[in-house]
Amino acid sequence: MKLYEYARYDGLGLAELVKRGEVAPRELTALACEAIRLVNPQLNVIAVSMQELAIKESESVLPKGPFTGVPFLLKDSTLHAAGVPLNSGSRLGEGMIYPYDSELMRRFRQAGLVAIGSTTAPEFGFNATTEAVLYGPTRNPWNPEKSPGGSSGGSAAAVAAGIVPLAHANDGGGSIRIPASCNGLVGLKPTRGRTPNGPDNGEVLSGLGVQFAVTKSVRDAAALLDAVAGPDSGAYAWAERPGRPFSAEAAAEPGRLRIAWTGNPLSGTPVDKECLRVLHETVGLCEELGHELVEALPEVDDEALFEATMNLWAANTYHGIERLSKALNRIPSEHNLEATILKTYRYGASLSAHDLLTALDISAKAARSVGRFFEQYDALLSPTLASPPLPLGVLNANDPEIDVRRWLEQVFTYAPFTSLFNTTGQPAISLPLGWSSDGLPIGMQFAGRFADEAALLRLAGQLEAARPWNHKRPGIYAANFQ
Repeated sequence: MKLYEYARYDGLGLAELVKRGEVAPRELTALACEAIRLVNPQLNVIAVSMQELAIKESESVLPKGPFTGVPFLLKDSTLHAAGVPLNSGSRLGEGMIYPYDSELMRRFRQAGLVAIGSTTAPEFGFNATTEAVLYGPTRNPWNPEKSPGGSSGGSAAAVAAGIVPLAHANDGGGSIRIPASCNGLVGLKPTRGRTPNGPDNGEVLSGLGVQFAVTKSVRDAAALLDAVAGPDSGAYAWAERPGRPFSAEAAAEPGRLRIAWTGNPLSGTPVDKECLRVLHETVGLCEELGHELVEALPEVDDEALFEATMNLWAANTYHGIERLSKALNRIPSEHNLEATILKTYRYGASLSAHDLLTALDISAKAARSVGRFFEQYDALLSPTLASPPLPLGVLNANDPEIDVRRWLEQVFTYAPFTSLFNTTGQPAISLPLGWSSDGLPIGMQFAGRFADEAALLRLAGQLEAARPWNHKRPGIYAANFQ
């Protein structure tokens, strides 16, 4: 197999070739490693190489799963593989090693995936771009002067550039959906509790965070969710598995849906005209497919929710840094933390138990209001972001002039539509349904009812068939360098 052939397949496509004996896992691993060699100097997506381990693993007997032999990348955040550094995008956390796989990592292996490395991420995932001081800026393969989004920007840029067909990602405020939009990918944020957090965490970010992946295709997202969904032993809470596989749902007709839509964020942030153009095109497409579209928006106290989200992020940042600094015997300071992260850590230290519980109460109130809204609608459509991908350097987490509040305002001005569904725990998916006048991807977000990824996947599969995106390629693409 040639690299140009490898790069055009999604994960299930490669796995089918392995199953039929047309290509061996070790060949796919070698091709992915070659893609890294060619593309990474242009994009800076690799945090830690696992290539030697991957080659040995791909030459052994792999588990029989939906993705047996398919190369994969791990985000340098939260999930860990035994013996592989988990740096969390931070100088403070550099070199942190766990002697065991996290539960989700174990499930990725059981699905047959072969991890070839980890991808760059911003420090502790607290940015909507991927420009950590530890690694330097990661670049967008569609335009290397633009951001790939964050916090799963390294994973998304690697998939878009053809290094791997899918990669681990996680999402505490949009970190799957934001880079999916920036890189022209499918970014499914599952329901809270759908994927496991053990054994090291009960709920990530007090329930705001969930782990999954970015993918080229809807069917890969569905098949991977089938493979990894479900609680691990002693899980704090989980979403009940539906009656039939997600893969079957992605291939099924959605029926006629009642879809709310909006181009107006709760915060009132202005939205770029190109994103609004693609929104209106998507509304028209959904109507052509037979759905009922209604312009509507949930009622939420955005100011109170912003304050609650800020306090939840700060409290968890403080807790995570404290835990890490004790494990590595390091003192958090300006020498090992970026300026806004250090301020967030210090602000988190000042919060009380009352502050944290108040933030959770406000979040629960918002979730109840949004839940009532979704009693009337099957989905809510909006742009994923307020603009096409930003230039690198705009979201600078190491700016000493920015305090915690201003930092969060900057992030959520760029991504004003995503964080609400981290609060409510509902599933949401970004689909590459449009492109800017200068050729940059523009994602559209569909949010669904709690625990109803099935409805989102049925709709996403229909939209992918009606307006396919797999033929589109960025300028920096593995096959182009062959």
